[in-house]
Amino acid sequence: MKIDSHQHFWLFNEERDSWINEEMEVIKRDFMPEDLEPLLLEQDFDGCVAVQAAQDDAQTEFLLSLADQNDFIKGVVGWIDLQSSGLEEKLSTYSDKKLLKGFRHVLQDEPEDDYMLRPAFMKGVKMLANYDYTYDILIFPRHLKNALIFAQSLKNQRLVIDHMAKPYIKDGLIDDWKRDIQAFKGLDHVSCKVSGIITEADWHHWRQEDLRPYLDVAFEVFGTSRLMFGSDWPVSLLAGNYPEVTAVLNRYLESFSKDEKDKIMGGNATRFYKLSE
Repeated sequence: MKIDSHQHFWLFNEERDSWINEEMEVIKRDFMPEDLEPLLLEQDFDGCVAVQAAQDDAQTEFLLSLADQNDFIKGVVGWIDLQSSGLEEKLSTYSDKKLLKGFRHVLQDEPEDDYMLRPAFMKGVKMLANYDYTYDILIFPRHLKNALIFAQSLKNQRLVIDHMAKPYIKDGLIDDWKRDIQAFKGLDHVSCKVSGIITEADWHHWRQEDLRPYLDVAFEVFGTSRLMFGSDWPVSLLAGNYPEVTAVLNRYLESFSKDEKDKIMGGNATRFYKLSE
Protein backbone atom coordinates (compact mmCIF):
# COMPACT_ATOMS: atom_id res chain seq x y z
CA MET A 1 0.00 0.00 0.00
CA LYS A 2 1.02 3.59 -0.57
CA ILE A 3 0.66 5.29 2.81
CA ASP A 4 0.98 8.78 4.24
CA SER A 5 2.37 7.80 7.63
CA HIS A 6 1.80 11.10 9.40
CA GLN A 7 -1.07 13.59 9.25
CA HIS A 8 -3.56 15.23 11.60
CA PHE A 9 -7.25 16.00 11.93
CA TRP A 10 -8.75 18.58 14.26
CA LEU A 11 -11.77 20.72 15.02
CA PHE A 12 -9.98 23.98 15.73
CA ASN A 13 -10.18 25.14 19.33
CA GLU A 14 -8.60 28.51 20.17
CA GLU A 15 -7.65 27.53 23.72
CA ARG A 16 -6.48 23.95 23.12
CA ASP A 17 -4.68 24.79 19.88
CA SER A 18 -2.87 27.86 21.19
CA TRP A 19 0.33 26.66 19.48
CA ILE A 20 -1.27 27.80 16.21
CA ASN A 21 -0.32 31.48 16.30
CA GLU A 22 -1.23 34.41 14.04
CA GLU A 23 1.59 33.54 11.65
CA MET A 24 -0.15 30.22 11.08
CA GLU A 25 -3.50 31.65 9.98
CA VAL A 26 -3.78 29.16 7.11
CA ILE A 27 -4.27 26.25 9.54
CA LYS A 28 -6.55 28.07 12.00
CA ARG A 29 -9.60 26.09 10.99
CA ASP A 30 -11.08 22.61 11.04
CA PHE A 31 -9.34 19.84 9.09
CA MET A 32 -11.34 16.67 8.60
CA PRO A 33 -11.21 13.49 6.48
CA GLU A 34 -13.23 15.02 3.66
CA ASP A 35 -10.48 17.64 3.28
CA LEU A 36 -7.69 15.07 3.01
CA GLU A 37 -9.23 12.22 1.02
CA PRO A 38 -9.20 13.97 -2.40
CA LEU A 39 -5.56 14.98 -1.84
CA LEU A 40 -4.59 11.38 -1.12
CA LEU A 41 -6.47 10.12 -4.17
CA GLU A 42 -4.84 12.72 -6.39
CA GLN A 43 -1.40 11.44 -5.32
CA ASP A 44 -2.45 7.76 -5.57
CA PHE A 45 -2.21 7.04 -1.85
CA ASP A 46 -4.20 4.13 -0.48
CA GLY A 47 -4.51 5.61 2.97
CA CYS A 48 -2.94 7.38 5.92
CA VAL A 49 -2.07 7.20 9.59
CA ALA A 50 -3.78 9.84 11.73
CA VAL A 51 -1.58 11.14 14.55
CA GLN A 52 -2.64 12.89 17.75
CA ALA A 53 -2.53 16.69 17.90
CA ALA A 54 -3.84 17.12 21.47
CA GLN A 55 -2.93 15.45 24.74
CA ASP A 56 -6.10 13.98 26.18
CA ASP A 57 -8.09 10.77 25.90
CA ALA A 58 -10.78 12.58 23.91
CA GLN A 59 -8.25 13.07 21.09
CA THR A 60 -7.69 9.32 20.79
CA GLU A 61 -11.43 8.64 20.75
CA PHE A 62 -11.93 11.41 18.16
CA LEU A 63 -9.37 9.91 15.79
CA LEU A 64 -10.70 6.38 16.28
CA SER A 65 -14.22 7.55 15.46
CA LEU A 66 -12.96 9.15 12.25
CA ALA A 67 -11.07 5.97 11.35
CA ASP A 68 -14.19 3.88 11.92
CA GLN A 69 -16.07 6.12 9.49
CA ASN A 70 -13.36 6.43 6.81
CA ASP A 71 -11.70 3.35 5.32
CA PHE A 72 -8.70 5.31 4.06
CA ILE A 73 -7.58 6.02 7.66
CA LYS A 74 -5.62 2.81 8.11
CA GLY A 75 -4.32 3.50 11.60
CA VAL A 76 -4.34 5.89 14.56
CA VAL A 77 -1.50 7.09 16.77
CA GLY A 78 -3.28 8.40 19.83
CA TRP A 79 -2.35 9.86 23.19
CA ILE A 80 -2.42 8.13 26.57
CA ASP A 81 -1.13 9.09 30.00
CA LEU A 82 1.97 6.90 30.06
CA GLN A 83 2.67 7.77 33.69
CA SER A 84 -0.77 6.88 35.01
CA SER A 85 -1.13 4.17 37.64
CA GLY A 86 -4.10 2.95 35.59
CA LEU A 87 -2.14 2.67 32.33
CA GLU A 88 -2.30 -1.12 32.02
CA GLU A 89 -6.04 -1.16 32.59
CA LYS A 90 -6.47 1.59 29.99
CA LEU A 91 -4.35 -0.27 27.44
CA SER A 92 -6.40 -3.38 28.05
CA THR A 93 -9.64 -1.51 27.30
CA TYR A 94 -8.17 -0.48 23.94
CA SER A 95 -7.38 -4.07 22.93
CA ASP A 96 -10.47 -4.37 20.71
CA LYS A 97 -9.66 -1.13 18.85
CA LYS A 98 -7.85 -2.69 15.90
CA LEU A 99 -7.17 0.65 14.20
CA LEU A 100 -5.30 1.98 17.24
CA LYS A 101 -1.66 1.30 16.38
CA GLY A 102 0.34 3.32 18.88
CA PHE A 103 0.79 6.44 20.94
CA ARG A 104 2.68 9.72 21.06
CA HIS A 105 3.50 12.35 23.68
CA VAL A 106 4.52 15.89 22.71
CA LEU A 107 7.98 15.64 24.26
CA GLN A 108 9.20 18.71 22.38
CA ASP A 109 6.95 20.92 24.54
CA GLU A 110 8.01 19.53 27.90
CA PRO A 111 10.16 21.94 29.98
CA GLU A 112 12.74 19.25 30.80
CA ASP A 113 14.83 17.95 27.91
CA ASP A 114 15.19 14.62 29.72
CA TYR A 115 11.45 14.22 30.37
CA MET A 116 11.41 11.01 28.33
CA LEU A 117 13.91 9.45 30.76
CA ARG A 118 11.62 9.80 33.76
CA PRO A 119 11.32 6.31 35.29
CA ALA A 120 7.51 6.48 35.25
CA PHE A 121 7.45 7.59 31.62
CA MET A 122 9.87 4.89 30.50
CA LYS A 123 7.94 2.29 32.46
CA GLY A 124 4.81 3.33 30.57
CA VAL A 125 6.47 3.12 27.16
CA LYS A 126 7.89 -0.31 28.02
CA MET A 127 4.36 -1.47 28.75
CA LEU A 128 3.28 -0.62 25.17
CA ALA A 129 5.26 -3.56 23.77
CA ASN A 130 3.08 -5.96 25.79
CA TYR A 131 0.10 -4.78 23.74
CA ASP A 132 1.99 -4.52 20.43
CA TYR A 133 1.71 -0.72 20.28
CA THR A 134 4.23 1.59 18.64
CA TYR A 135 5.62 4.82 20.04
CA ASP A 136 6.26 8.03 18.03
CA ILE A 137 9.13 10.21 19.31
CA LEU A 138 8.39 13.93 18.77
CA ILE A 139 11.50 15.95 19.60
CA PHE A 140 13.87 18.72 18.57
CA PRO A 141 17.56 18.15 17.77
CA ARG A 142 18.56 19.09 21.33
CA HIS A 143 16.68 16.02 22.59
CA LEU A 144 18.54 13.50 20.44
CA LYS A 145 21.14 12.55 23.05
CA ASN A 146 18.41 11.71 25.56
CA ALA A 147 16.37 10.00 22.83
CA LEU A 148 19.35 7.73 22.16
CA ILE A 149 19.45 6.63 25.80
CA PHE A 150 15.67 6.21 25.65
CA ALA A 151 15.86 4.04 22.53
CA GLN A 152 18.78 1.95 23.80
CA SER A 153 16.71 1.12 26.89
CA LEU A 154 13.70 0.05 24.83
CA LYS A 155 15.08 -2.63 22.52
CA ASN A 156 11.75 -4.50 22.43
CA GLN A 157 9.67 -1.46 21.52
CA ARG A 158 8.93 -0.30 17.96
CA LEU A 159 9.95 3.36 17.89
CA VAL A 160 9.83 6.00 15.19
CA ILE A 161 11.37 9.48 15.21
CA ASP A 162 8.92 12.02 13.81
CA HIS A 163 10.02 14.69 11.32
CA MET A 164 13.68 13.57 11.34
CA ALA A 165 13.85 15.23 14.80
CA LYS A 166 13.18 18.63 13.19
CA PRO A 167 16.63 19.72 11.97
CA TYR A 168 17.26 23.45 11.71
CA ILE A 169 16.98 23.64 7.93
CA LYS A 170 15.96 27.30 7.81
CA ASP A 171 19.18 28.32 9.57
CA GLY A 172 21.32 25.88 7.61
CA LEU A 173 22.52 24.18 10.80
CA ILE A 174 23.35 20.53 10.28
CA ASP A 175 26.53 19.43 12.11
CA ASP A 176 25.17 18.82 15.64
CA TRP A 177 21.95 17.24 14.39
CA LYS A 178 23.89 15.04 11.98
CA ARG A 179 26.29 13.86 14.68
CA ASP A 180 23.53 13.04 17.14
CA ILE A 181 21.14 11.32 14.74
CA GLN A 182 23.95 9.19 13.28
CA ALA A 183 24.09 7.40 16.64
CA PHE A 184 20.78 5.70 15.73
CA LYS A 185 22.27 3.92 12.72
CA GLY A 186 22.65 0.57 14.46
CA LEU A 187 19.32 0.62 16.29
CA ASP A 188 17.16 -1.52 14.02
CA HIS A 189 14.05 -1.08 16.18
CA VAL A 190 14.06 2.69 15.54
CA SER A 191 12.53 4.03 12.32
CA CYS A 192 12.27 7.63 11.12
CA LYS A 193 9.61 9.65 9.35
CA VAL A 194 10.62 11.82 6.41
CA SER A 195 7.93 14.32 7.33
CA GLY A 196 7.55 17.95 8.30
CA ILE A 197 10.64 18.88 6.32
CA ILE A 198 9.44 21.96 4.49
CA THR A 199 8.07 23.52 7.66
CA GLU A 200 11.56 23.33 9.18
CA ALA A 201 12.88 25.24 6.15
CA ASP A 202 12.05 28.83 5.18
CA TRP A 203 8.28 28.63 4.71
CA HIS A 204 8.18 31.04 1.80
CA HIS A 205 11.51 30.55 0.05
CA TRP A 206 12.60 26.91 0.53
CA ARG A 207 14.14 25.01 -2.36
CA GLN A 208 14.79 21.31 -2.96
CA GLU A 209 18.52 21.99 -2.64
CA ASP A 210 17.99 23.25 0.94
CA LEU A 211 16.53 19.89 1.94
CA ARG A 212 18.88 17.48 0.19
CA PRO A 213 21.77 17.53 2.74
CA TYR A 214 19.35 16.59 5.53
CA LEU A 215 17.71 13.88 3.46
CA ASP A 216 21.17 12.51 2.63
CA VAL A 217 21.88 12.11 6.36
CA ALA A 218 18.51 10.45 7.07
CA PHE A 219 19.02 7.94 4.27
CA GLU A 220 22.60 7.23 5.35
CA VAL A 221 21.49 6.57 8.95
CA PHE A 222 18.19 4.71 8.50
CA GLY A 223 18.49 3.28 5.01
CA THR A 224 15.50 2.45 2.83
CA SER A 225 13.98 -0.08 5.23
CA ARG A 226 13.51 2.25 8.22
CA LEU A 227 12.26 5.44 6.58
CA MET A 228 8.65 6.31 5.84
CA PHE A 229 7.00 9.22 4.06
CA GLY A 230 4.69 11.47 6.04
CA SER A 231 3.07 14.69 4.84
CA ASP A 232 2.44 16.27 8.26
CA TRP A 233 -0.71 17.71 6.66
CA PRO A 234 -2.26 20.16 7.47
CA VAL A 235 0.72 21.67 9.34
CA SER A 236 2.62 21.35 6.06
CA LEU A 237 0.29 23.94 4.52
CA LEU A 238 2.39 26.58 6.28
CA ALA A 239 5.07 26.00 3.65
CA GLY A 240 3.43 24.22 0.73
CA ASN A 241 0.45 22.31 -0.63
CA TYR A 242 0.08 18.52 -0.60
CA PRO A 243 1.52 17.91 -4.10
CA GLU A 244 4.55 20.04 -3.20
CA VAL A 245 5.16 17.97 -0.07
CA THR A 246 5.03 14.68 -1.94
CA ALA A 247 7.18 16.07 -4.77
CA VAL A 248 10.08 16.67 -2.34
CA LEU A 249 10.57 12.97 -1.69
CA ASN A 250 9.57 11.86 -5.18
CA ARG A 251 12.34 14.03 -6.63
CA TYR A 252 14.86 12.74 -4.12
CA LEU A 253 13.94 9.14 -4.89
CA GLU A 254 14.25 9.45 -8.68
CA SER A 255 17.43 7.35 -8.80
CA PHE A 256 16.17 4.70 -6.35
CA SER A 257 14.77 1.32 -7.38
CA LYS A 258 11.02 0.70 -7.49
CA ASP A 259 11.31 -1.63 -4.50
CA GLU A 260 13.07 1.05 -2.45
CA LYS A 261 10.51 3.69 -3.43
CA ASP A 262 7.63 1.37 -2.57
CA LYS A 263 9.07 0.71 0.89
CA ILE A 264 9.56 4.38 1.71
CA MET A 265 6.22 5.49 0.27
CA GLY A 266 4.17 2.95 2.17
CA GLY A 267 5.70 -0.48 2.66
CA ASN A 268 7.72 0.47 5.72
CA ALA A 269 4.77 2.27 7.34
CA THR A 270 2.50 -0.70 6.61
CA ARG A 271 4.97 -3.04 8.30
CA PHE A 272 5.81 -0.74 11.23
CA TYR A 273 2.20 0.05 12.13
CA LYS A 274 0.90 -3.37 11.00
CA LEU A 275 -1.70 -1.80 8.75
CA SER A 276 -4.38 -3.76 6.90
CA GLU A 277 -5.88 -2.92 3.53
